[in-house]
Amino acid sequence: MLEAIGVPSLEALVSETVPGGIRLQGSLDIGPQRGEAETLAELQTIASRNDVRRSFIGMGYADTLTPGVILRNILQNPGWYTAYTPYQAEIAQGRLEALLNFQTMVADLTGLPLCNASLLDEGTAAAEAMAMSHRALRGKRNRFLVADDCHPQTIAILQTRAEGLGIEVVLSAPDALSPDESTCGVLLQYPNTYGAVIDPTPAIEAAHAAGAQAVVATDLLAMTLLKPPGECGADVVVGSSQRFGVPLGYGGPHAAFMATTEGHKRHLPGRVIGVSKDVHGAVALRMAMQTREQHIRRERATSNICTAQVLLAVIAGAYGVYHGPQGLTQIAQRVHTATAVLAAGVRGAGHEVETSAAFDTIAVRVTGGAASLRARCDAEGINLRQIDDARVGVTLDETVTTDDLRALLRVFGAQGDDLDAIDFEGAVAIPEGLVRSSEFMTHPVFHQHHGEHEMLRYLKRLENKDISLTHSMIALGSCTMKLNATSEMDPVTWPEFGKLHPFVPLEQALGYKAMFDRLEAWLADITGFDAVSLQPNAGAQGEYTGLMVIRAYHRSRGDADRNICLIPVSAHGTNPASAVMAGMKVVVVACDDAGNIDVNDLREKAAKHADKLAAVMVTYPSTHGVFETSISEICTIVHDHGGQVYLDGANMNAQVGLCRPGDYGADVCHLNLHKTFCIPHGGGGPGMGPIGVVSHLAPFLPGHPVVNIGGEQSIGPVSAAPYGSASILPISYMYIAMMGSEGLTEATRHAILCANYMAKRIGEHYPILYRGASGRVAHEFIVDLRPFKATAGIEAEDVAKRLMDYGFHAPTMSFPVAGTLMIEPTESESKAELDRFCDTMIAIRKEIAEVEAGRLPKDDNPLKNAPHTANTVMAESWDHPYSREQAAFGLSWVRDAKIWPAVGRIDNAYGDRHLICSCPPMEAYEA
Repeated sequence: MLEAIGVPSLEALVSETVPGGIRLQGSLDIGPQRGEAETLAELQTIASRNDVRRSFIGMGYADTLTPGVILRNILQNPGWYTAYTPYQAEIAQGRLEALLNFQTMVADLTGLPLCNASLLDEGTAAAEAMAMSHRALRGKRNRFLVADDCHPQTIAILQTRAEGLGIEVVLSAPDALSPDESTCGVLLQYPNTYGAVIDPTPAIEAAHAAGAQAVVATDLLAMTLLKPPGECGADVVVGSSQRFGVPLGYGGPHAAFMATTEGHKRHLPGRVIGVSKDVHGAVALRMAMQTREQHIRRERATSNICTAQVLLAVIAGAYGVYHGPQGLTQIAQRVHTATAVLAAGVRGAGHEVETSAAFDTIAVRVTGGAASLRARCDAEGINLRQIDDARVGVTLDETVTTDDLRALLRVFGAQGDDLDAIDFEGAVAIPEGLVRSSEFMTHPVFHQHHGEHEMLRYLKRLENKDISLTHSMIALGSCTMKLNATSEMDPVTWPEFGKLHPFVPLEQALGYKAMFDRLEAWLADITGFDAVSLQPNAGAQGEYTGLMVIRAYHRSRGDADRNICLIPVSAHGTNPASAVMAGMKVVVVACDDAGNIDVNDLREKAAKHADKLAAVMVTYPSTHGVFETSISEICTIVHDHGGQVYLDGANMNAQVGLCRPGDYGADVCHLNLHKTFCIPHGGGGPGMGPIGVVSHLAPFLPGHPVVNIGGEQSIGPVSAAPYGSASILPISYMYIAMMGSEGLTEATRHAILCANYMAKRIGEHYPILYRGASGRVAHEFIVDLRPFKATAGIEAEDVAKRLMDYGFHAPTMSFPVAGTLMIEPTESESKAELDRFCDTMIAIRKEIAEVEAGRLPKDDNPLKNAPHTANTVMAESWDHPYSREQAAFGLSWVRDAKIWPAVGRIDNAYGDRHLICSCPPMEAYEA
């Protein structure tokens, strides 16, 4: 590879690629490389320090039983967890169907017609609903009323988010909410955080009478028994699907949801899966309404969300498919019955159960005070929620056993173990008017797969419709689809990590703390920063967090007017959306003809806005795949004019061990652990976006209302759980620990090598759009396909679809430059795989040449008709001017492992004109 590039060594290549002035002096301080078995044993020792007890804390988190068929075939299956976001729908039909099942299930349970394909967690879903309510009324009303019996972490996230958006959050008792002409929305919790089932209808009607939106946070399992909020008049319903088979995981990752009315479909954040058709008229699924491009709408985006919790939504949806409506109802009835038994027993022991109508949670005023239970809880290995000095909360779930109930009753001092002797009728009865009467989940998919054989085969059929890293390299520029090693994945499902509630006492999570401390220290060393927060649970969430920390820093110094954020046109699309969410105004900085930030333009705009300059957002290496030589100068200019430097760490995999943002002038940087540090993309989520900061920003790092973390002047929480998606952090821990200092640096060198090797081979056939000063690319490069529109009528989409016929997922298409492909091979791929991809691109170029020469028509050629399905190639008639062989097997090796796209090219416009975002009735399939 070095010979092909024309350099004598890796170090020579790196020296030509990375500016010498920013190179790391010395080496990382991670330690030596270690073997898999050794590192797993070490992490097992750390995990054993977690004290896994029976937690009945609730507050939006419940233990669950993940069906074995789902655990093995989705959560532990690289065919599901290594796939990418379904931007290329023709080779993502399996995931899209699984997400459509999730949307249908949520829509049915909540009683609203439209649902998105998941959000990050319940607290941030509520914040998105608040922002949506504000937008729906054109930003003219700035008060959002919140019932004080919502979960405390949700309230705190709303307060954090509201500050940047200029919204005033007003707390009051649910029966004292008084919406008026200044109110944009109202948030209720149903059942509330203490378990009470209170009719939300009066508060919803009051909100509507004032012209405001009504948002309800709810529990999906409770919705099998309770009248759904949609039937009570709610405009938006949010919550978490965690208890549908997704482990507690010390707080995440879990798939939140948002359901709403048809009238809000253009305001809905996140992704929506819709039903369309392909060119042959067959039913085909896709991401609808261009929701996949919300983050590319920049400062006009409705949200900065460009990720979701796809893998977890798939699990939750599969849980619904496996159990069906009857199974879910039986689980809910069992939980409710156990709650009634517990309530009656606790009353019989002389305590006051404050909750008269409940689903799974009771609040108990303890005779003698809450502290009087502590010793008995410790003796029984039980955690309860301490609401205050007098009260505790107890939440039951599907895992509860009769032994658990007896242990709980002993904690409350109840005499006797005979549960049958407890008269529990009416102990926490659901009010008659709030009992669910409507059907739900009536589609056949929720009634056909209740046996394990059927479920197994169904999941395998879905998996077989998708391309993942189990098939071939996914060379998506800026997305870094690295190897997700099996040894890194193993600890995720260890019970020591998976069964811990996020709000257990800290002394029960010492294993997690030890892992967090070491991971934070490693990430600080890798980036050159002084402190790290692991709370942001997505890359865009990290962007938002970093900007909010900068905002808080300026305000602490009396610079509240500093609200200008300079953003180059080359920046990631989430950057301007995040800046707007943080209350900043975006000023765009130009790039020069070589794709670099125009330093003179930056200097002029920094000077012009010096009195209000808050920050600059820079991606490094640039989104164009180049190490810009002016990065230190850029940082200096911004600092000289009073601003802070936010560095987007999406391309950190080109820097690890070679240079550090903290050394060359950045003040804050987010890290995509789902890119550089090997957490798999999970079909479009989960992810993690922790931030590193310099010392003067550390006091403002995110805190939490339940667990004491964060800086002394914390901005408040940005995620519902204190450490975000904690249970996937062992993946990055394992990766860094096994690689060690030299391994991490070598991986970066090889990422640069692979990109330059591919750029050399492909560049002999296609224009490469940007290169660095020495003619080298960084870790990714952009192939310019725009000339072919004029010469052959071929566009980037045609090349992307044709790649499917060769068994490849397309690179990033038309970003950051329309009409291009951005290719990033990573260090993980073998030379043989790199060559297969290069050979494919060269073969496609020859097909374009056939069109250019007039030997194939512009409207009927292998690219315009791609992808070719098995049904198309094997059809009785074939009337194209190229052979079936060329359509399906463009190169000889394709035949050995042919991947057939599930559908032909999808009609996107039809899907938007005929929006269906839940499982259609069977007649639609027949039609």
